[in-house]
Amino acid sequence: MQGAASGGGFALALASHIRLATLNARMNASFLRIGLTGRDMGVSNFLPRMEGRSVASKYLLTGRFMDAQRVYGLGLVSTVAPLDKLRTEAQALAVDMLRTNPLGLRLTKEALGHSLDMVSLEAVMAMKDRQQILCTQSDDFSEGKQAFLEKRERRYTGR
Repeated sequence: MQGAASGGGFALALASHIRLATLNARMNASFLRIGLTGRDMGVSNFLPRMEGRSVASKYLLTGRFMDAQRVYGLGLVSTVAPLDKLRTEAQALAVDMLRTNPLGLRLTKEALGHSLDMVSLEAVMAMKDRQQILCTQSDDFSEGKQAFLEKRERRYTGR
């Protein structure tokens, strides 16, 4: 994020799996300030789950902005840095994700969303067990094991 992420931009930022921000980034639930609600495009779903009701209420009921240091302190972004450093970090994250098993990456992203809504650790573990079984049935799992044993880079194909 660079500059303001307001309203729908705030929602898109919160919906992202990984968030990086420049020093001038700021976020708010802007629709409240123009006569609508602070429930912009899912913000009222994401923010309370991430930060709890008290923090979410403060920002959703006032439309106040959170600056880069505040969103970092809350854990809404993982990194705050100048734009050139963020580009380097974003590229490194993308490279790391592209080195993973595509099925495992997709299932992990899916689980991150579902886990927040599950009622118990047992339900989360059952989902994890099903996902691990799916991954063990893929050619990429065999490739991952073999590459580990041979101490070489993995060559995943998505099958």
